[in-house]
Amino acid sequence: MTLGTAVIVGVGPGIGLAIARTFARAGHPVAMLARDEARLGAYAAELASAGHEVRGYVADAGDPDALRGAIHRAITELGAPDVLVYNAGVRRRDSPLGGDDQDWADVTAVNVLGARVAADAVLPELRDGRGSLLFTGGGYALSPSKEHASLSVGKAALRAYVHVLHDQLRGTGVHATSVTITRDIGGGEARFDPEVLAQAYLDLHRQPASAWQHELMRY
Repeated sequence: MTLGTAVIVGVGPGIGLAIARTFARAGHPVAMLARDEARLGAYAAELASAGHEVRGYVADAGDPDALRGAIHRAITELGAPDVLVYNAGVRRRDSPLGGDDQDWADVTAVNVLGARVAADAVLPELRDGRGSLLFTGGGYALSPSKEHASLSVGKAALRAYVHVLHDQLRGTGVHATSVTITRDIGGGEARFDPEVLAQAYLDLHRQPASAWQHELMRY
């Protein structure tokens, strides 16, 4: 059976690449979106050399027009999607007070707004109106850190967004859920290895509708 495209926003050397590799191995054409053109080219070449249909698309997740445009190009070139994975995020040390207003706005655009933009772009293009919208959450949504204030706020907002999106899409054949990862990815624990986590995204996409929930917690 021919599978639809997996659109993955936020592909870097950790879990993003692992998710791209996992969905490609499962038979999905894969569109990888990120800001670093050279890195995307290297990833695409690696996966293509293994016989997978994978292409990279340069886009800033914090720029709504650029993100929508890249998603549209990917779908036009690779075909209707089965799944979106929104894995973009900005992790930096900052405080709840002070700092630059525009910096906070830019970070929030990636951590929260980009998720809504990506979902809004992919949802009407899903094959047969069915599929999965998956989002990478984080433990700071549950236990905020004053040293990572903007990320804590962003992950909490993303978690709330996915919860209400899941409720909005209930009964439509579209599965919206977040993967809340509470430990450092690749920090030495097997269950937080990027490849192990990536398999959880594929498993969520393949879940029967009776098992759908708004969140998968990975403690």
